[in-house]
Amino acid sequence: MSEFFIEAIELAKKKRTLESRLSNLLWGTVEIRDVKGGEYIYLHKRVSGVSRSFYVGEYSEALHNQILKNNMDSKEIKREIRAIGSKLKKAGYVETELSNNVRTNIDFAKRNMVDTIYKQAMLEGIAITFLDTEAIIEGGKINNVTVDDVQKINNLKHAWQLILDEGVVASPSDYNLLCLINKLVEEGFYYNAGSLRTVPVFIGGTKWKPDLPIESLIKEQLSDVLNISDVYDRAVSALLFVTRKQLFIDGNKRTSVVFANHILISHGAGLIVIPDEDIPEYKQLLIGYYETEEAAAIKRFLFDKCLTRLPLF
Repeated sequence: MSEFFIEAIELAKKKRTLESRLSNLLWGTVEIRDVKGGEYIYLHKRVSGVSRSFYVGEYSEALHNQILKNNMDSKEIKREIRAIGSKLKKAGYVETELSNNVRTNIDFAKRNMVDTIYKQAMLEGIAITFLDTEAIIEGGKINNVTVDDVQKINNLKHAWQLILDEGVVASPSDYNLLCLINKLVEEGFYYNAGSLRTVPVFIGGTKWKPDLPIESLIKEQLSDVLNISDVYDRAVSALLFVTRKQLFIDGNKRTSVVFANHILISHGAGLIVIPDEDIPEYKQLLIGYYETEEAAAIKRFLFDKCLTRLPLF
């Protein structure tokens, strides 16, 4: 499923490129009008189901021939768009018009992606600077960062690119997306990345150990979390659920933050990121939450120090 969903994202990007190319192409039924002794070209075509007429310019053989060629090209482009649309529908990839709030949230997340990924790296104890994080995300070469740490930064970049894709933003925050996020976060480190762990894990700083996750039970519990009516509480609760359950062999904190942000972004509600200066407090609160499952203190921390709400929401 994961590979097919990633392929669907690439197909959607290609579809948008084709649609942009078609919109910039001069094509349609040609009409040559004689006006006061001069000849002028008009085009007739349907736009969003409505018949429209467009003035193109003064007639010339070159322009006329170019439009005829464009008409042939447009037929091929429209055929490709239809074929891609059928594949996307089969994949269950959602294509819908996003609200202005959601688009604003996407732009806000993109603008802050480097800072967000840097803070996630700090949360994982990756020894890296903001400038090195920025260089890695932009494809630069870094000499003072380990290969594994570069991979982790790039993996986070890919996970964020996933949840900021318009079709993914419009898709539900669910178990399948959660697993796909972890697959991207842990790509290159574990062969079973994106699958529920089948081995025990130990948590530093506490004797508490999470149970092995059972898929049917996890899906049921996650569904309950995702049905919380308040979007902010839903996002924070999902973050804590994934972190405490330790669903995956590794990358649970990174996965939980990206997943929680998909919930927020898809509603135009903002971003949630643990500030680097507050990481020690967050980790201490996590220990208490792991051991008692009492969420009030850590929720208050996340709401007060980690959540950025957008004013348009």
